[in-house]
Amino acid sequence: MQTLTFDSDDLGRTEEFLSRAYAKMHIGNGSQDSSRARIIRSTLGPVTVDELDLDFDMSYAVTPLGRICLCLVHEGTIQDHRYQGVEDAFGPGDVVSFAPPELPYAGRICSARYNITMLDPDVLSQVAAGGGSGGAPVRLTGHRPFSPAAAQRLANTISYLRDHVLADPGGAEHPLIVSTAAQHLAATVLATFPNTAVSEPTPSDRLDAHPVALRRALSYMGDHADEPLTVADIAAAAHVTVRALQYAFRRHLDTTPLAHLRRIRLAHAHQELTDADPTRGATVTDVAARWGFHHPGRFATLYGQAYGRSPQRTLRDG
Repeated sequence: MQTLTFDSDDLGRTEEFLSRAYAKMHIGNGSQDSSRARIIRSTLGPVTVDELDLDFDMSYAVTPLGRICLCLVHEGTIQDHRYQGVEDAFGPGDVVSFAPPELPYAGRICSARYNITMLDPDVLSQVAAGGGSGGAPVRLTGHRPFSPAAAQRLANTISYLRDHVLADPGGAEHPLIVSTAAQHLAATVLATFPNTAVSEPTPSDRLDAHPVALRRALSYMGDHADEPLTVADIAAAAHVTVRALQYAFRRHLDTTPLAHLRRIRLAHAHQELTDADPTRGATVTDVAARWGFHHPGRFATLYGQAYGRSPQRTLRDG
């Protein structure tokens, strides 16, 4: 994980930093007595989470970012935000997608404290049930969430990433944690905003969702459970579409591919805890993280449901 901090009241330095951190932009100061900007950035794989605090009114004109850019406003307002065909304003509690990755945008930030979370667009296609027409990459088609409840779920996901996953410097050492965090954020984004993903299987997908494809998927998952996997990776190994894969798991196993992958990884963690020697420094936290389980409490709950005892007891008693 990479972390950096920026703190300056020099508008030129702030413009230079923002142009490096996001994309080429021009900013201006609409206030007379201050121009201080404070920014804390954390990066984990394809996800970047920034906390920004501006005590002045800053205009901005930004070239295309090439990334999904989510904004969660804590305090203050963002006014006159506009990109092709859209003009809007945001206040405390609002969570929005700033603009499609390929479009420039502009507006004014008015003495605001806010969060910017960025994600590589490819991750959306890796977790989506299906792309747009012709297998095109998945795109967001609206900048406002479906509902207040959807917006709150996304805000909660961003806060969890910031306060738990990114707050642990050791998280970046575990590829499964990085992969899981990015996929969880992407799945929540797709559940929050209108998009081009196709969720229902086509007639061809239904024909492809046969037991042979399922066996290929299960074999691949078993052989590669210790690697960062996406639903798209598993579907490719099974020689079917993501929609067909998801339909096969739902039809034959009454679960999803990622839920089943989590069970496989939980079984590996169980075996490792059984074989580990706590007197040689083995810990539940390290074993869980190695298999993609970042939150100790959540891991303990899943483990208890599966094995009827705590992971600590397994580590102690074998």
